[in-house]
Amino acid sequence: MRFLPNFSGVYRVITSPSRLRLGSRPYLLPIAGLVFGAGLVSLVLFFNNRNSLPISSSHVVFIFDNGKRQTIDTRAATVGDLIKKLPLGLISQDVIEPDPSTPIIEDNFRINIYRARPVTIVVGGQKSVVLTGQRSARVIAASAGLSVYPEDLATFAPGKISQGVLGEEVVVKRSKPVFLNLYGTPLKLRTLATTVAGLLAEKQIVLASGDSVKPSLNTRLTSKTQVFVLRKGTKIETVSQTIPAPTQIVNDPTLTFGVTVVRQPGSAGKRLITYAVSTQNGKKIRTQIQAAIVEDPVPQVVARGTNVDIPTNKTTIMADAGLSSSDYAYANFIVSHESGWCYTKWQGQYGYCPAYHGTPSSFIGYGLCQSTPGNKMASAGADWAWNPVTQMKWCNGYAEGRYGSWAAAYNHWFTFHSW
Repeated sequence: MRFLPNFSGVYRVITSPSRLRLGSRPYLLPIAGLVFGAGLVSLVLFFNNRNSLPISSSHVVFIFDNGKRQTIDTRAATVGDLIKKLPLGLISQDVIEPDPSTPIIEDNFRINIYRARPVTIVVGGQKSVVLTGQRSARVIAASAGLSVYPEDLATFAPGKISQGVLGEEVVVKRSKPVFLNLYGTPLKLRTLATTVAGLLAEKQIVLASGDSVKPSLNTRLTSKTQVFVLRKGTKIETVSQTIPAPTQIVNDPTLTFGVTVVRQPGSAGKRLITYAVSTQNGKKIRTQIQAAIVEDPVPQVVARGTNVDIPTNKTTIMADAGLSSSDYAYANFIVSHESGWCYTKWQGQYGYCPAYHGTPSSFIGYGLCQSTPGNKMASAGADWAWNPVTQMKWCNGYAEGRYGSWAAAYNHWFTFHSW
Protein backbone atom coordinates (compact mmCIF):
# COMPACT_ATOMS: atom_id res chain seq x y z
CA MET A 1 0.00 0.00 0.00
CA ARG A 2 1.34 3.40 -0.93
CA PHE A 3 0.15 6.48 0.93
CA LEU A 4 -0.36 9.63 -1.09
CA PRO A 5 -0.52 12.71 1.16
CA ASN A 6 -3.31 15.20 0.64
CA PHE A 7 -2.23 18.08 -1.52
CA SER A 8 -4.01 20.67 -3.57
CA GLY A 9 -3.03 22.49 -6.70
CA VAL A 10 -4.64 25.06 -8.99
CA TYR A 11 -3.94 24.78 -12.67
CA ARG A 12 -4.93 27.68 -14.86
CA VAL A 13 -4.49 28.10 -18.60
CA ILE A 14 -4.78 31.71 -19.60
CA THR A 15 -5.53 32.13 -23.28
CA SER A 16 -6.61 34.97 -25.47
CA PRO A 17 -9.49 34.09 -27.81
CA SER A 18 -8.15 36.46 -30.40
CA ARG A 19 -4.72 34.87 -30.42
CA LEU A 20 -5.29 31.14 -29.66
CA ARG A 21 -8.06 29.10 -31.21
CA LEU A 22 -8.05 25.31 -30.99
CA GLY A 23 -10.10 25.07 -34.09
CA SER A 24 -7.35 26.69 -36.10
CA ARG A 25 -4.61 24.72 -34.31
CA PRO A 26 -6.03 21.20 -33.71
CA TYR A 27 -2.58 19.74 -32.90
CA LEU A 28 -2.49 21.67 -29.64
CA LEU A 29 -5.10 19.47 -27.97
CA PRO A 30 -3.20 16.16 -28.11
CA ILE A 31 0.04 17.94 -27.22
CA ALA A 32 -1.60 19.57 -24.24
CA GLY A 33 -2.99 16.17 -23.23
CA LEU A 34 0.43 14.57 -23.40
CA VAL A 35 2.02 17.37 -21.39
CA PHE A 36 -0.70 17.24 -18.74
CA GLY A 37 -0.53 13.44 -18.55
CA ALA A 38 3.24 13.44 -18.25
CA GLY A 39 3.03 16.06 -15.54
CA LEU A 40 0.41 14.09 -13.63
CA VAL A 41 2.46 10.90 -13.83
CA SER A 42 5.51 12.79 -12.63
CA LEU A 43 3.59 14.14 -9.66
CA VAL A 44 2.29 10.68 -8.76
CA LEU A 45 5.74 9.15 -9.03
CA PHE A 46 7.20 12.03 -7.03
CA PHE A 47 4.80 11.55 -4.16
CA ASN A 48 5.11 7.78 -4.31
CA ASN A 49 8.88 7.96 -4.21
CA ARG A 50 8.99 10.48 -1.42
CA ASN A 51 6.60 8.46 0.71
CA SER A 52 7.88 4.93 0.32
CA LEU A 53 6.79 3.92 3.84
CA PRO A 54 3.17 2.98 4.51
CA ILE A 55 1.33 5.10 7.03
CA SER A 56 -0.09 2.35 9.21
CA SER A 57 -0.35 1.40 12.86
CA SER A 58 -0.53 -2.34 12.16
CA HIS A 59 2.41 -4.73 12.30
CA VAL A 60 3.22 -8.18 10.97
CA VAL A 61 3.84 -10.59 13.85
CA PHE A 62 5.18 -14.14 13.72
CA ILE A 63 3.96 -16.46 16.48
CA PHE A 64 6.00 -19.64 16.98
CA ASP A 65 4.06 -22.31 18.83
CA ASN A 66 5.34 -25.89 19.08
CA GLY A 67 7.45 -25.44 15.98
CA LYS A 68 4.62 -23.96 13.89
CA ARG A 69 4.68 -20.38 12.65
CA GLN A 70 1.55 -18.27 12.44
CA THR A 71 1.67 -14.90 10.65
CA ILE A 72 -0.68 -12.19 11.90
CA ASP A 73 -1.26 -8.60 10.88
CA THR A 74 -2.28 -6.77 14.03
CA ARG A 75 -2.83 -3.38 15.59
CA ALA A 76 -2.34 -4.78 19.10
CA ALA A 77 -0.15 -2.49 21.18
CA THR A 78 1.52 -5.22 23.24
CA VAL A 79 2.24 -8.93 23.16
CA GLY A 80 -0.39 -9.49 25.84
CA ASP A 81 -3.05 -7.55 23.89
CA LEU A 82 -2.48 -9.78 20.87
CA ILE A 83 -2.34 -13.06 22.80
CA LYS A 84 -5.69 -12.30 24.47
CA LYS A 85 -7.38 -12.05 21.07
CA LEU A 86 -6.15 -15.40 19.78
CA PRO A 87 -7.65 -18.86 20.47
CA LEU A 88 -4.38 -20.40 21.63
CA GLY A 89 -5.71 -22.51 24.49
CA LEU A 90 -2.97 -21.41 26.88
CA ILE A 91 -2.69 -22.66 30.45
CA SER A 92 -1.06 -20.88 33.37
CA GLN A 93 2.09 -23.02 33.17
CA ASP A 94 2.77 -22.05 29.54
CA VAL A 95 5.40 -19.37 28.96
CA ILE A 96 5.16 -16.50 26.47
CA GLU A 97 8.28 -14.70 25.30
CA PRO A 98 8.75 -11.80 25.26
CA ASP A 99 6.79 -10.68 28.31
CA PRO A 100 3.12 -9.81 27.63
CA SER A 101 3.83 -6.16 28.49
CA THR A 102 6.37 -5.88 25.65
CA PRO A 103 5.20 -3.34 23.03
CA ILE A 104 4.81 -4.40 19.41
CA ILE A 105 6.46 -1.57 17.50
CA GLU A 106 7.91 -3.15 14.38
CA ASP A 107 7.14 -5.58 11.60
CA ASN A 108 8.24 -9.23 11.56
CA PHE A 109 8.09 -9.20 15.35
CA ARG A 110 8.57 -12.64 16.89
CA ILE A 111 6.56 -14.17 19.75
CA ASN A 112 7.48 -17.59 21.16
CA ILE A 113 5.10 -19.83 23.08
CA TYR A 114 6.66 -22.55 25.21
CA ARG A 115 4.04 -25.08 26.16
CA ALA A 116 4.22 -26.65 29.61
CA ARG A 117 5.86 -30.07 29.68
CA PRO A 118 6.55 -32.49 32.55
CA VAL A 119 9.98 -32.07 34.12
CA THR A 120 11.34 -34.41 36.81
CA ILE A 121 13.16 -32.69 39.67
CA VAL A 122 15.77 -34.73 41.52
CA VAL A 123 16.99 -33.56 44.94
CA GLY A 124 19.13 -35.90 47.01
CA GLY A 125 17.57 -38.99 45.49
CA GLN A 126 14.02 -37.66 45.91
CA LYS A 127 11.99 -37.10 42.76
CA SER A 128 9.01 -34.93 41.95
CA VAL A 129 7.36 -33.92 38.69
CA VAL A 130 6.25 -30.42 37.74
CA LEU A 131 4.41 -29.17 34.65
CA THR A 132 6.18 -26.07 33.36
CA GLY A 133 7.14 -24.08 30.32
CA GLN A 134 10.05 -22.37 32.07
CA ARG A 135 13.56 -22.62 30.64
CA SER A 136 15.70 -22.00 33.73
CA ALA A 137 16.59 -25.01 35.88
CA ARG A 138 16.61 -22.87 39.04
CA VAL A 139 13.21 -21.37 38.22
CA ILE A 140 11.75 -24.80 37.50
CA ALA A 141 12.99 -26.16 40.83
CA ALA A 142 11.49 -23.18 42.64
CA SER A 143 8.18 -23.61 40.79
CA ALA A 144 7.92 -27.07 42.34
CA GLY A 145 7.82 -25.46 45.77
CA LEU A 146 11.45 -26.17 46.66
CA SER A 147 13.49 -23.71 48.67
CA VAL A 148 16.42 -23.17 46.35
CA TYR A 149 19.30 -21.50 48.17
CA PRO A 150 21.60 -19.13 46.32
CA GLU A 151 24.48 -21.58 46.83
CA ASP A 152 22.51 -24.55 45.44
CA LEU A 153 23.30 -25.72 41.93
CA ALA A 154 20.42 -26.59 39.58
CA THR A 155 21.17 -28.08 36.17
CA PHE A 156 19.33 -29.78 33.33
CA ALA A 157 20.00 -33.41 32.48
CA PRO A 158 18.37 -35.83 30.05
CA GLY A 159 15.92 -38.16 31.69
CA LYS A 160 17.04 -41.73 32.25
CA ILE A 161 14.46 -44.21 31.03
CA SER A 162 16.14 -46.94 33.09
CA GLN A 163 15.28 -44.93 36.18
CA GLY A 164 11.72 -44.27 35.10
CA VAL A 165 12.32 -40.68 33.97
CA LEU A 166 11.00 -39.54 30.61
CA GLY A 167 11.85 -36.17 29.10
CA GLU A 168 13.84 -33.54 30.94
CA GLU A 169 15.31 -33.75 34.39
CA VAL A 170 16.45 -30.97 36.72
CA VAL A 171 19.07 -32.06 39.23
CA VAL A 172 19.49 -29.88 42.30
CA LYS A 173 22.78 -30.22 44.16
CA ARG A 174 22.15 -29.00 47.69
CA SER A 175 24.65 -26.80 49.47
CA LYS A 176 25.62 -27.72 53.04
CA PRO A 177 25.01 -25.47 56.05
CA VAL A 178 28.20 -24.69 57.99
CA PHE A 179 29.10 -22.39 60.87
CA LEU A 180 31.95 -19.95 60.50
CA ASN A 181 33.38 -17.78 63.24
CA LEU A 182 35.24 -15.00 61.48
CA TYR A 183 37.41 -13.05 63.94
CA GLY A 184 34.73 -13.43 66.59
CA THR A 185 31.72 -12.82 64.33
CA PRO A 186 29.49 -15.93 64.10
CA LEU A 187 28.11 -16.62 60.63
CA LYS A 188 25.77 -19.27 59.32
CA LEU A 189 26.70 -20.08 55.74
CA ARG A 190 25.87 -22.52 52.99
CA THR A 191 28.49 -23.97 50.68
CA LEU A 192 29.15 -26.51 47.95
CA ALA A 193 32.77 -26.84 49.11
CA THR A 194 33.88 -30.18 50.54
CA THR A 195 36.81 -29.00 52.70
CA VAL A 196 37.69 -26.10 54.95
CA ALA A 197 40.14 -24.82 52.33
CA GLY A 198 37.39 -24.97 49.69
CA LEU A 199 35.03 -23.04 51.97
CA LEU A 200 37.53 -20.24 52.51
CA ALA A 201 38.22 -20.00 48.78
CA GLU A 202 34.51 -20.00 47.92
CA LYS A 203 33.81 -17.22 50.43
CA GLN A 204 36.88 -15.25 49.30
CA ILE A 205 38.55 -15.38 52.70
CA VAL A 206 42.29 -14.85 52.33
CA LEU A 207 44.43 -15.76 55.31
CA ALA A 208 47.09 -13.28 56.34
CA SER A 209 50.08 -13.49 58.65
CA GLY A 210 48.85 -13.99 62.20
CA ASP A 211 45.62 -15.71 61.17
CA SER A 212 44.83 -19.21 62.38
CA VAL A 213 42.22 -21.71 61.18
CA LYS A 214 40.50 -24.52 63.03
CA PRO A 215 39.98 -27.27 62.04
CA SER A 216 42.78 -27.77 59.54
CA LEU A 217 42.37 -26.72 55.91
CA ASN A 218 42.04 -30.30 54.61
CA THR A 219 39.22 -31.21 57.02
CA ARG A 220 36.11 -32.39 55.20
CA LEU A 221 32.97 -30.38 55.84
CA THR A 222 29.72 -31.72 57.26
CA SER A 223 26.53 -29.97 58.30
CA LYS A 224 27.88 -29.92 61.87
CA THR A 225 31.31 -28.50 61.07
CA GLN A 226 32.32 -25.29 62.85
CA VAL A 227 35.16 -23.33 61.31
CA PHE A 228 37.12 -20.66 63.22
CA VAL A 229 39.29 -18.00 61.63
CA LEU A 230 41.07 -16.11 64.41
CA ARG A 231 43.58 -13.33 64.85
CA LYS A 232 44.92 -12.66 68.34
CA GLY A 233 45.51 -9.20 69.74
CA THR A 234 43.50 -7.38 67.07
CA LYS A 235 40.39 -5.31 67.62
CA ILE A 236 37.81 -6.06 64.95
CA GLU A 237 34.90 -4.16 63.40
CA THR A 238 32.57 -5.50 60.71
CA VAL A 239 30.28 -3.87 58.18
CA SER A 240 27.63 -5.69 56.13
CA GLN A 241 27.53 -4.86 52.43
CA THR A 242 25.03 -5.79 49.72
CA ILE A 243 26.35 -7.54 46.61
CA PRO A 244 24.21 -6.50 43.62
CA ALA A 245 22.83 -9.32 41.51
CA PRO A 246 24.97 -9.69 38.39
CA THR A 247 23.36 -9.87 34.96
CA GLN A 248 24.18 -12.63 32.52
CA ILE A 249 23.29 -11.88 28.88
CA VAL A 250 22.62 -14.82 26.58
CA ASN A 251 22.03 -14.24 22.89
CA ASP A 252 18.87 -15.83 21.52
CA PRO A 253 18.29 -16.06 17.74
CA THR A 254 14.60 -16.93 18.28
CA LEU A 255 13.85 -13.44 19.61
CA THR A 256 13.61 -10.21 17.62
CA PHE A 257 16.82 -8.19 17.65
CA GLY A 258 17.12 -6.13 20.83
CA VAL A 259 14.14 -7.68 22.61
CA THR A 260 15.00 -8.88 26.12
CA VAL A 261 13.49 -11.62 28.27
CA VAL A 262 14.31 -12.32 31.92
CA ARG A 263 14.74 -16.08 32.07
CA GLN A 264 15.89 -16.14 35.68
CA PRO A 265 15.27 -13.41 38.26
CA GLY A 266 18.36 -12.44 40.21
CA SER A 267 18.81 -11.69 43.88
CA ALA A 268 21.38 -9.69 45.80
CA GLY A 269 24.00 -11.34 47.96
CA LYS A 270 25.69 -10.25 51.16
CA ARG A 271 29.31 -9.52 52.00
CA LEU A 272 30.89 -8.97 55.42
CA ILE A 273 33.72 -6.44 55.47
CA THR A 274 36.09 -6.97 58.39
CA TYR A 275 38.40 -4.20 59.61
CA ALA A 276 41.31 -4.27 62.03
CA VAL A 277 41.01 -1.21 64.28
CA SER A 278 43.92 0.64 65.81
CA THR A 279 44.63 4.08 67.27
CA GLN A 280 47.40 6.40 66.19
CA ASN A 281 47.89 9.85 67.66
CA GLY A 282 44.44 9.67 69.16
CA LYS A 283 42.82 8.91 65.80
CA LYS A 284 40.94 5.73 64.99
CA ILE A 285 42.32 3.87 61.98
CA ARG A 286 40.49 1.04 60.22
CA THR A 287 42.29 -1.36 57.91
CA GLN A 288 40.30 -3.83 55.85
CA ILE A 289 41.47 -7.39 56.33
CA GLN A 290 38.62 -9.46 54.83
CA ALA A 291 35.65 -9.14 52.49
CA ALA A 292 33.92 -12.48 53.00
CA ILE A 293 30.85 -13.55 51.03
CA VAL A 294 28.12 -14.47 53.49
CA GLU A 295 25.46 -15.18 50.86
CA ASP A 296 26.03 -15.65 47.14
CA PRO A 297 24.22 -13.33 44.72
CA VAL A 298 22.01 -15.08 42.18
CA PRO A 299 22.59 -13.81 38.64
CA GLN A 300 19.72 -12.47 36.62
CA VAL A 301 19.76 -14.30 33.31
CA VAL A 302 18.57 -12.15 30.43
CA ALA A 303 18.03 -13.46 26.91
CA ARG A 304 18.58 -10.81 24.25
CA GLY A 305 17.21 -11.30 20.76
CA THR A 306 19.56 -11.44 17.79
CA ASN A 307 17.12 -12.26 14.97
CA VAL A 308 17.27 -9.56 12.29
CA ASP A 309 14.29 -9.63 9.93
CA ILE A 310 13.68 -6.10 8.61
CA PRO A 311 11.07 -5.52 5.86
CA THR A 312 12.43 -4.50 2.47
CA ASN A 313 10.74 -1.09 2.47
CA LYS A 314 12.75 -0.13 5.56
CA THR A 315 16.08 -1.55 4.38
CA THR A 316 15.56 0.39 1.15
CA ILE A 317 15.16 3.62 3.11
CA MET A 318 18.34 2.91 5.05
CA ALA A 319 20.26 1.96 1.90
CA ASP A 320 19.12 5.12 0.10
CA ALA A 321 20.21 7.16 3.12
CA GLY A 322 23.71 5.72 2.91
CA LEU A 323 23.70 3.36 5.91
CA SER A 324 25.91 0.30 5.87
CA SER A 325 23.97 -2.96 5.93
CA SER A 326 25.84 -3.87 9.12
CA ASP A 327 24.07 -0.95 10.81
CA TYR A 328 20.53 -1.86 9.75
CA ALA A 329 19.68 -3.82 12.89
CA TYR A 330 20.84 -1.02 15.21
CA ALA A 331 19.09 1.70 13.23
CA ASN A 332 15.89 -0.30 12.92
CA PHE A 333 15.83 -0.87 16.69
CA ILE A 334 16.21 2.84 17.46
CA VAL A 335 13.76 4.07 14.82
CA SER A 336 11.19 1.45 15.80
CA HIS A 337 11.35 2.60 19.41
CA GLU A 338 11.45 6.31 18.63
CA SER A 339 8.66 6.56 16.07
CA GLY A 340 7.62 3.08 14.97
CA TRP A 341 8.93 4.04 11.51
CA CYS A 342 6.34 6.80 11.26
CA TYR A 343 8.08 9.69 9.52
CA THR A 344 5.11 12.01 10.08
CA LYS A 345 4.85 11.48 13.85
CA TRP A 346 5.15 14.43 16.17
CA GLN A 347 6.45 14.09 19.69
CA GLY A 348 3.67 13.00 22.06
CA GLN A 349 1.59 11.14 19.47
CA TYR A 350 1.01 7.53 20.50
CA GLY A 351 -0.77 4.52 19.09
CA TYR A 352 -1.16 5.68 15.50
CA CYS A 353 0.73 7.13 12.56
CA PRO A 354 -0.84 10.38 11.31
CA ALA A 355 -1.07 11.47 7.73
CA TYR A 356 1.28 14.23 6.63
CA HIS A 357 -0.38 17.48 7.56
CA GLY A 358 2.10 20.24 7.02
CA THR A 359 5.47 21.24 8.36
CA PRO A 360 5.57 20.59 12.08
CA SER A 361 6.35 23.07 14.80
CA SER A 362 10.06 23.69 15.21
CA PHE A 363 9.85 23.23 18.97
CA ILE A 364 8.96 19.54 19.23
CA GLY A 365 10.36 16.18 18.18
CA TYR A 366 9.38 14.91 14.76
CA GLY A 367 10.02 12.16 12.26
CA LEU A 368 11.71 8.79 12.19
CA CYS A 369 14.26 9.58 14.88
CA GLN A 370 12.16 12.20 16.70
CA SER A 371 14.63 14.97 15.97
CA THR A 372 14.09 17.76 18.49
CA PRO A 373 13.40 20.27 17.14
CA GLY A 374 12.25 18.69 13.92
CA ASN A 375 13.65 21.40 11.70
CA LYS A 376 17.20 20.36 12.58
CA MET A 377 16.74 17.79 9.82
CA ALA A 378 16.70 20.63 7.27
CA SER A 379 20.48 20.21 7.24
CA ALA A 380 19.92 16.94 5.38
CA GLY A 381 17.50 18.37 2.80
CA ALA A 382 14.66 20.81 2.23
CA ASP A 383 12.17 17.92 2.06
CA TRP A 384 12.93 16.83 5.63
CA ALA A 385 9.29 17.15 6.78
CA TRP A 386 7.93 14.46 4.48
CA ASN A 387 10.80 12.46 2.99
CA PRO A 388 11.86 9.45 5.10
CA VAL A 389 15.14 9.10 3.19
CA THR A 390 16.12 12.66 4.06
CA GLN A 391 15.17 12.05 7.67
CA MET A 392 17.24 8.87 7.77
CA LYS A 393 20.23 10.74 6.32
CA TRP A 394 19.99 13.13 9.23
CA CYS A 395 19.61 10.23 11.68
CA ASN A 396 22.73 8.63 10.23
CA GLY A 397 24.75 11.79 10.73
CA TYR A 398 23.40 12.21 14.25
CA ALA A 399 24.23 8.61 15.26
CA GLU A 400 27.77 8.80 13.94
CA GLY A 401 28.39 12.37 15.07
CA ARG A 402 27.19 12.00 18.65
CA TYR A 403 27.97 8.35 19.41
CA GLY A 404 30.59 7.44 16.87
CA SER A 405 28.57 4.61 15.34
CA TRP A 406 25.09 3.12 15.15
CA ALA A 407 26.24 0.27 17.42
CA ALA A 408 27.27 2.76 20.11
CA ALA A 409 23.99 4.63 19.67
CA TYR A 410 22.10 1.35 20.09
CA ASN A 411 24.02 0.49 23.26
CA HIS A 412 23.21 3.92 24.67
CA TRP A 413 19.51 3.57 23.80
CA PHE A 414 19.45 0.04 25.23
CA THR A 415 20.77 1.35 28.55
CA PHE A 416 19.04 4.73 28.83
CA HIS A 417 15.98 4.28 26.56
CA SER A 418 16.73 7.49 24.75
CA TRP A 419 19.33 8.96 22.46
